[in-house]
Amino acid sequence: MTDHPIPLSALNQYAYCPRRCYLIYAESEFKDNIHTQSGTEEHERVDQLQHEIKNGVRVEFALPVWSDEHDLTGRCDVVEFHPDGSVFPIEYKLGRRKQWLNDDLQVAAQALCLEEMLQLDIQTAAIYHIKSRRRREVSLSAILRQQLFDTIDAVKKLLAQAIPPPVTPDKKRCEQCSLNSLCEPELLQANASIKHLADHLFDTDY
Repeated sequence: MTDHPIPLSALNQYAYCPRRCYLIYAESEFKDNIHTQSGTEEHERVDQLQHEIKNGVRVEFALPVWSDEHDLTGRCDVVEFHPDGSVFPIEYKLGRRKQWLNDDLQVAAQALCLEEMLQLDIQTAAIYHIKSRRRREVSLSAILRQQLFDTIDAVKKLLAQAIPPPVTPDKKRCEQCSLNSLCEPELLQANASIKHLADHLFDTDY
């Protein structure tokens, strides 16, 4: 267990790459690239708004949320409060409209916090894909909720470790990662290969 609540964004980072999650949240390492900087600027633009009313729907921006039960904290980019009492969290993402599990987990975690805070059930959330200028609804199914609970447990265990996890096997994710120069995945993978060869140097069956 960690001494502090888990940031909601850590769940997204873990689902993308556990090593990246560890470097950011356990070792406080972070570097911007063009993708992260653009995303930050867009979130700052959204966060400048406070609230508004549209067709009877109250819209709150940059709303702080938390869960004492699951030890989570963070904020929602946008939350819609509808006249019928339903609540609809929306997470803004820079890219085009496409389903990514890490994004779905993050907005599902926002819904989980809101459910605890407001004592209600939330069945649907959404991702707003900025480049496509379109929403993608996310069904908060039993499967997604179980994936979320598993991810929360995994992040807590990860951040309690003394050393970072290995490099992700998905090399495509490393290419666009802003922490590539800090993580040095190519060097770590090369060292692992050298160690493996050294361990089998005198193995006649290898």
